[in-house]
This record gives sequence, C-alpha cells and structure tokens, in this order.
Amino acid sequence: MSRALTGIRVVDLTNNQAGPSCGQMLAWLGADVIKVEEPGKGDAARDTLKDRPDADSLFFLSFNGNKRSLTLNLKSPKGKDVFRALLKTGDVLLENFGPGVLDRLGFDYPTVRQLNPRLVYASIKGFGSYGPYHEYKSYEPIAQAMGGAMSVTGFPDGPPTYMWPSIGDSGTGMHCVIGILAALMQRQATGEGQQVEISMQDAVVNLIRVSLRDHQRFGKPMERTGNQLGAGVPGTTYRCHGGGPNDYVFIFVQQQMWHPLLRAIGRADLIGDVRYETGDARWRHKTEVDALVSSWTGERSKHEVMKILAGAGVPCGACLDTGEVLTDPHLQARDMIVGVEHPVRGRYVTVGNPIKLSASPTTITPAPLLGQHRHEVLKELGYSDTEIRALEAERTI
Repeated sequence: MSRALTGIRVVDLTNNQAGPSCGQMLAWLGADVIKVEEPGKGDAARDTLKDRPDADSLFFLSFNGNKRSLTLNLKSPKGKDVFRALLKTGDVLLENFGPGVLDRLGFDYPTVRQLNPRLVYASIKGFGSYGPYHEYKSYEPIAQAMGGAMSVTGFPDGPPTYMWPSIGDSGTGMHCVIGILAALMQRQATGEGQQVEISMQDAVVNLIRVSLRDHQRFGKPMERTGNQLGAGVPGTTYRCHGGGPNDYVFIFVQQQMWHPLLRAIGRADLIGDVRYETGDARWRHKTEVDALVSSWTGERSKHEVMKILAGAGVPCGACLDTGEVLTDPHLQARDMIVGVEHPVRGRYVTVGNPIKLSASPTTITPAPLLGQHRHEVLKELGYSDTEIRALEAERTI
C-alpha cells in the first residue's frame, strides 16, 4: 500500500539518537531509510547499555526501526564509489557527524549537489555550522544547558536540573523531520534540493520559548518553580494514597474549573467563598487550597483521583511510572506501545508512531541487524553477485 513518503529514499549516516530518531520517523511515514554503517562496528548505539551480549541494545532498537542497514567503508575508494551510486538514487542525505567530518570524506554539500541536484542534504549539529560555538560538540545535557532548559527546571533551592525527556536529541530529530519535509515540498516547485541544518541548541531554545517570553514580561531570568505551573491554584502535583515514589497526580485548575473541582471532591460548600473564588484569591491562600486538595487526593489512588476529576472536566493526570506507561491501556489502544519480533532478541516492546495518518498507517518493524540488507541494496544499485562478493572480501561492505 502506498504511504505518505512512499518513493522517498533516505540515506541515513547518523548515530546515537538525534539523527536516528529523525530517520526512524521518516521510515515510519513510509520512506525507504537506508542506514549506512561502518563494517564490523555499526552505529555506536548498538552497544550502548547492552542488556545481553548477543543482541543489539534496546537503546539502538528504540531509534532504528523500519530501516535497512548497509555496511560501507566510506574511507575506501570503492566504498566511496558505492556511496556516490547510492546518493544518486537518494532523495535525502541525513548526517550528524562532528564538525567537518563529512567534508573531509569528500561529501560536502557542493560536491553532493553536483552528484544529485535534487538531494535534500540534512545535517544535525550541536551548535550548527556557523556562529561562535560552531566547532563545539554537544550531547543531550549540553544542549539542555546551552538552550536554557536546565535553568528553569528543578526546585528553587536546587541546582539547574537535567530532564530525561530528550528534548535535545529527539527534539532536534523531530525539528529535522519538519525541515526535510519542507525541503521536499519546495523541491516539487523548484525541482532542486537544498541544505537543511538543525542545531541542538536551536531546537531546545525553540522548545522553551514560554520561559523566554516570561523573562521579557518580568525583566529578569526565570526562577525554578518545581512543579508549580504559573500562578494557577491548584496547579501542581498532589500526593495520593499508596505511598510509592510516583503516587501523585498533577491537577491544573483554571477559573471555570474551580466549582467542578469543589463538587468533585465533596466541598461544594466552598462555592462562593471569597477566600478562594478567584485565581488571585486562591494564590493568596495557596497553602490552604493545596492542603484542601491534598487531603482529598491522599485518601485515593492516583488512578481513582484522575478518573473522578477528569470525569468532572478538571484536567488531572496520574504520574505514570515507566512500567505503567509500558502497560497503559490507552497507549496500547493507540498503538503507542507495541510488541515487535526481532530475529535475535525475540519479542520486545517499543514505542509506536505518535503521528496518526488515516491513509498511511504505520506498521512497526524491528531495527536491522548490522549490514542485514547490504546485498539487496547493492543489487538495487546494479551490483552483481560477483561484485558484491569482491566488496565483501575487500571489507568495503
């Protein structure tokens, strides 16, 4: 069945998370993503935090589903010949090498453009290809620090805090997907490709624009406020019955939700009480309001609290731990948590595609074994069995 990106070939040179997350999303949307890896080694993520010696890591599997793997020595003359042939058939080149690496291999954008003027050349860099920091390398925590995210995360009496959702890596990858899709759309009008560049710092800055807005509103750096969401009351986490480290809910009440909340927790007697009737009044009496809410939530499980309040129209979410996310019935119903069969590992659980297209449903397939598709890709490029065996003997592939 034809899918959204059927007919688009992506040559994926990326490693670790930012680039692979971009390539995987394009593959989920139907592109033919060919992951080009170093023979004998492959993506460094294959060995990251391995839980068993005979199989690629779960980290690698999380970001490389639905791709094909071609092993190729880009430093050898014949390997470069194969790569040139591949680029001529490609629509997108995706890379996240360190500054200057691809240029030194002889595949800078002007050179690649001569091979294939229609190619979209997408690069993910820590700080981009220009600007004072352009030669610096980056990882997730560096991007969070330099993008301002850590400065507004944590509690007032604590240090700037790293957040585990990968806004620097996967966040950058999703920005790159948008750039690639835009370039492919523009190519329909111009017939030509272009460069797409995404900086990890830039992506994080884009994601914390609300805090940057508040800096301008108040004229000072934003302070860390823990779980308190602005001046909304209730607007934080509340302990629930159970006593576990994640037995909390987050409740956020806007003005029109205050009376439904009071009815839901059995305190309709407080409707009209001037101490709590407006947002400003509740902020002045925040300690009392939080105690009122927490005394009610503390007698109920987080799932019961969520069911009651959400059912009453009050935004409330149980703080799911990772195990609960993996077994959440709503996520399973939406194919966000899916089971996949791997040829070595067997069945494992992974995350599905969050983008739901009615005419282009996603089937999740496992990440490829190292070099698993080298024969079929090379045959597509016109190489014979004899030529492929020679490339293998020379360790070109």
